[in-house]
Amino acid sequence: MEQDYYQLLGVSRDATPEEIKKAYRRLAVKYHPDHNQGSKEAEEKFKDISEAYSVLSDPEKRRLYDNYGHAGLRGAGYSPNFTSVEDIFSSFGSIFEDLFGFGFGPRTRRGGPQRGADLRYDMSITLAEAIKGSERELELKLPAPCDTCSGSGAAPASQRVTCSRCGGRGQILQSQGFFSIATTCPYCRGEGSTVDKPCPDCHGSGRREKLRRLQVSIPPGVDSGTRIRLSGEGEIGEHGGPPGDLYVVLHVEPDKRFERDGLDLHTEVTIDFVQAVLGATVEVPLVEGSRELEIHPGTQPGETVVVRGDGVPRLRGYGRGDLHVHIRVEIPRKLNPEQEALLRQYAEISGTKTHGKKRGLFRKK
Repeated sequence: MEQDYYQLLGVSRDATPEEIKKAYRRLAVKYHPDHNQGSKEAEEKFKDISEAYSVLSDPEKRRLYDNYGHAGLRGAGYSPNFTSVEDIFSSFGSIFEDLFGFGFGPRTRRGGPQRGADLRYDMSITLAEAIKGSERELELKLPAPCDTCSGSGAAPASQRVTCSRCGGRGQILQSQGFFSIATTCPYCRGEGSTVDKPCPDCHGSGRREKLRRLQVSIPPGVDSGTRIRLSGEGEIGEHGGPPGDLYVVLHVEPDKRFERDGLDLHTEVTIDFVQAVLGATVEVPLVEGSRELEIHPGTQPGETVVVRGDGVPRLRGYGRGDLHVHIRVEIPRKLNPEQEALLRQYAEISGTKTHGKKRGLFRKK
């Protein structure tokens, strides 16, 4: 059963980021596996509160969760659940050092497998692409394992050796009174090993940037701020760890013909006063193409005609919004003699008072 993230952390739905962080700090210390050795219940609770924190500490994820719940997160490609404690440590990275300080972070040395970082790419799309969906190809320079050293960071004929300072643990202990605090080994920088000779191409990092082509499928109904996750396409992991994910953040470009309001579209159509009085059939623009619209006799300036189902499709759902056509009636500034005579005849029949002398209609003063 899906749990309420706010209840898990014990905060209100209008809690500030500082209050959320404080609540997570308190609960994470309480349920941290190092404080509850062998307790499966505490470990599951630790996973649950970490999942809640990963969502509520991110403004975009929190917005989706507040508006659409767990379904909104899944629809945007988020998978916040953690399968293991190590997965929490690798996903949060330095968050634990920020929350707890040394000694409360990952129980494995940094030289072990580590998940790569998630990456972000901002993409601009047209309104038509947002409504109809699209396929895009990206060309990005992303880190990849160095071909020269196969990702080891060591030059050919060289090799990695166990760090002599920390003995391969990646950490050293420093005594402070009754306590021993584990800190990152400054010699190997937490790797647990060093290389005799760094690779000349990657300078010992084990990675180099390479051009990659990625295919992005944009589903119909997206809006600005929608994220598309490309699983495993982020930064490569270290020491055999899994890669991170690439998040493509969409930005819908303004369209001169339409304004979007959620699932509804708004547009404007101009007709002349004769069409407004007698009625007509006019062409209305769509995102792609156009359609005919019936203007009923007696239509007033500023009236809105709603065309059901011609709006934006619901993202990963059923149904779509409407097209709101706002009617603008154009009044001619000048009439030819025949047109003016006919209008004066109409005014006389209807009893409408007008200027006695002939003049252009709505002539500027």
